[in-house]
Amino acid sequence: MRVVIQENYDKMCKWAADYIAARINAHRGDRPFVLGLPTGSSPLGVYAELARMNKAGAVSFKNVVTFNMDEYLGLPREHDQSYWYFMWSNFFDHIDIPKNNVNILDGMAKDPEAECARYEEKIASLGGIDLFLGGIGVDGHLAFNEPFTSLTSRTGVRVLTSDTRIVNSRFFGNDPEKVPAKALSVGIGTVMDAREVLILINGHNKARALAASVEGGVSQKWTCSALQTHPNAIIACDEPACGELTVDTYKYFLDIEKAERL
Repeated sequence: MRVVIQENYDKMCKWAADYIAARINAHRGDRPFVLGLPTGSSPLGVYAELARMNKAGAVSFKNVVTFNMDEYLGLPREHDQSYWYFMWSNFFDHIDIPKNNVNILDGMAKDPEAECARYEEKIASLGGIDLFLGGIGVDGHLAFNEPFTSLTSRTGVRVLTSDTRIVNSRFFGNDPEKVPAKALSVGIGTVMDAREVLILINGHNKARALAASVEGGVSQKWTCSALQTHPNAIIACDEPACGELTVDTYKYFLDIEKAERL
C-alpha cells in the first residue's frame, strides 16, 4: 500500500487529479480507459481540478468510460440528492466525456438485483476497471459497504445503517428519515478487482478510519481495510486525517514518498 500525505485538502486533491490525468494520458490500446468514481464531499476538489485540466487541454475524457460506485434506491435521477444529479452537476457537465460513456446504477430499477448484475457484467465486458477512485466514511465504509459487509461482496442492494443516514441527513433537511434506507452499491470485491485503487481520506473526523485502513488488521468491521490486500492501492490523505497514525508509520510514508521523488 502507498500512502501519500499532503499538507491540506486542496493539495491532496491536486495530487490525486494529477495522478488520474497521468494514467488516462498514458493509456494505450483499442479499449477505453475505465474509471470508477465516487460521490460525496471528498472528491469535489478532484473533480474541479480535473475539469480545469480538461478545459486547459491537459487531459481528455473522450476515450474514458466511467462507473459510479453507488446510487440511492428509490430516488429518481432528477432528485437533487441522487448521485446521478450529483455527478452531472459537479463533474460530467464540465468535461468532454461522451454521455454514453457514463454508467450510474439506476436507483429506480424495477428489479434492483438484476440491475446490479447487469452493472457487473458491463464492467467485465469492458475489460474491468483500470482505476477506481473512492472515498470512505468515518466508520471506514467504502462505497455503501457498511461495517461487516463481506470483503468479497459484489454489486448489490445495501441496507444503510442509522449512522450513515444521520451523517447524510445534512443533505435531506437534517432529517434522517428522509434519507433512503437502501442503496445500490458496488461491492468490496468489485473495487478490489480494479487494476489500481486510489482512496481519498481527508479531515480529522476520518483519522480513525485512516489508521484502521493502514495499521489495523484486515477486518469486515472496517471494510476499508481490504485495501491492504490490493497490490496497487494508494491512499491520498491530508495532514488532519493522520492524527491517529503512530509517529513511526507517519514518518515511514513521508520518507517513502520523498525517496520516490529523488
